[in-house]
Amino acid sequence: MFDSFAAARPERLDRPAYHAEFYRIFSSGIRHMNKLERGQHFKERGFASWEAFAAGEWDAAIRLIEDRRDSYAEQVREARRLGVLQRRPRVVEFPLTPYLQWELYVLRVRTQVGDPIRILDARTIAAIEQRHPVPEVVVLGDVAMFEVKYDADGNADGVNRFTDPALIAETSAGFDTLYARAEEYDAFFAREVAPLPAPATTP
Repeated sequence: MFDSFAAARPERLDRPAYHAEFYRIFSSGIRHMNKLERGQHFKERGFASWEAFAAGEWDAAIRLIEDRRDSYAEQVREARRLGVLQRRPRVVEFPLTPYLQWELYVLRVRTQVGDPIRILDARTIAAIEQRHPVPEVVVLGDVAMFEVKYDADGNADGVNRFTDPALIAETSAGFDTLYARAEEYDAFFAREVAPLPAPATTP
């Protein structure tokens, strides 16, 4: 699974070019958007909640997530208006990293406004990841696929862009398999995240 993806030759786009291309395709009449997230530690500078988290202010970080609720709800409404089915499995490792513990609170708000996010325990896909981790990827219909890249410090650093129809179809089939295995968000959050104390360390 995902073997052809690992061997493909992409086109590199910086963040502004990626954002422009993403929204152009997203609003062009595609039927679905699939997003697979694998990394366990990122930096989200400029997001007030993440900045508070990074400063060790856990209560403020959780509270400030609410500032994004309306924009998240608008994203869901826009996808529905355009007829785009969105699916998003989030791979998690245990024990949860401090970043992921924080992000799962962000994703809870997203699910509350209708974003269809599921959780995929990395232990359940160990056989799939024997040769390489599953990709950090966004698939827009059968038109384009983007591998999201990060620098060594966890900052977003553009994307690799793929347009080969066979590669997109193969990756989408792998995505379907992972999404079917993933757990519904609310049950996972209640069992694994809500009982946790504030993380002892931050970025």
